[in-house]
Parts: sequence; C-alpha cells; structure tokens
Amino acid sequence: MKKNVPISEIMTKNIVKLKLSDELTTAESLFKKNHIRHLPVVDKGHIVGMLSYTDLLRISFADAVDEDGEGVETTVYDMFTIEQVMTKKVVSVNSKTTLEEVGNIFLTHEFHALPVVDDDALVGIVTTTDMIRCFLKD
Repeated sequence: MKKNVPISEIMTKNIVKLKLSDELTTAESLFKKNHIRHLPVVDKGHIVGMLSYTDLLRISFADAVDEDGEGVETTVYDMFTIEQVMTKKVVSVNSKTTLEEVGNIFLTHEFHALPVVDDDALVGIVTTTDMIRCFLKD
C-alpha cells in the first residue's frame, strides 16, 4: 500500500493558476483548454484562493451554450470578480504530506483538490483524480 508516500510523488507540478486580476472568462477558458476543474488563485506569488469549475457554474445559473455549442454565455461573468467567486479559506498541504493524510483531508472536508505549498510558495496541486490514478497503478 502506498499510503506513506509523500504527495510530491503524485502532485501536478506544472500548475495552471489564476491571478486575482484575471477575468472569470479567463478562468473558464483555462478550465476547458486544460481539461481541469480547479485553479489556484495567486497574488504576489502567494495562494489566496481556489476556484473550481463548479464555482463558475453556480454563478452562471446554467451552462448555457450558444448556437455552435461551444461558448458559455459569459455576460454573468462580467458581474463578478474572481475574488468574489473563489474559496478564500484555502486548506493546503506541503509536499511531504502523505497520501494517507491527503486522502483523509479529502474525505473529511469533501474537497477534490488541494494546493501544495512549501515555505509559503505554491509548488503543486493534488486532486482526487491524482489519488485514484496512483492507487489504480498499485
């Protein structure tokens, strides 16, 4: 069993992230382009929030697409900032946190992604999908 393996072995190190100054349309574009569902939000190099694709869906009332089936109606995005929509109370782990500890955090808090922070710097992100892949390889 891999439960004592540090999260650094499975976390995503090439992090797609947002700045507080980014628009929600930028977030939506990053979600779709990168096939991801969680984006850390940084300000001056420090993590200040997490934005999930579900957060965007909550404010858009519905995933309304235009005639070509591609674009989401973004008018509602202009009414909010990333800071207004993101989760501000971010729970993070460090790169030495074990898979078992991360799994327990996911179960206890019903999170699906956690930023990985070492010495106040964002170094990765770990998701429930990363955990499932790891355990399926075992």
